[in-house]
Amino acid sequence: MPDTSPIASAEVTDDIPADGSSASPGTAKGDATGDEAAQAVFHEKVAQVVKVIRPAIQADQGDIFLRDTDASSGLVTVELTGACVDCPASTQTLKQGLERILKQRIDGVTEVRHVGKALAGFDEGTAVSL
Repeated sequence: MPDTSPIASAEVTDDIPADGSSASPGTAKGDATGDEAAQAVFHEKVAQVVKVIRPAIQADQGDIFLRDTDASSGLVTVELTGACVDCPASTQTLKQGLERILKQRIDGVTEVRHVGKALAGFDEGTAVSL
């Protein structure tokens, strides 16, 4: 049975080129050197994908925020809030949704992590969402 969840059906092809190229070239600003420029471009590409996916998550009373990117390791750190905090499917949304889409659209993405896993030494959860 095909996955019909909002994250699986989010249209990312309209705003993000399938080849992973930046929709807005020259996003690195100032006197950024090679590594800084690559990091800025990587972050912008990830931010564009998150922006496109965000309404699908919000439709289920959740939300997603991009917290960090590391172009050298390919690690993307996000925070899931709202209904995502208690949702048993949030790991699936993160891995089979966001991570899969980011890997397809952006060269160099290796993993997506939820910032909640790094908080206070806990293996699961997130910051308190009020």
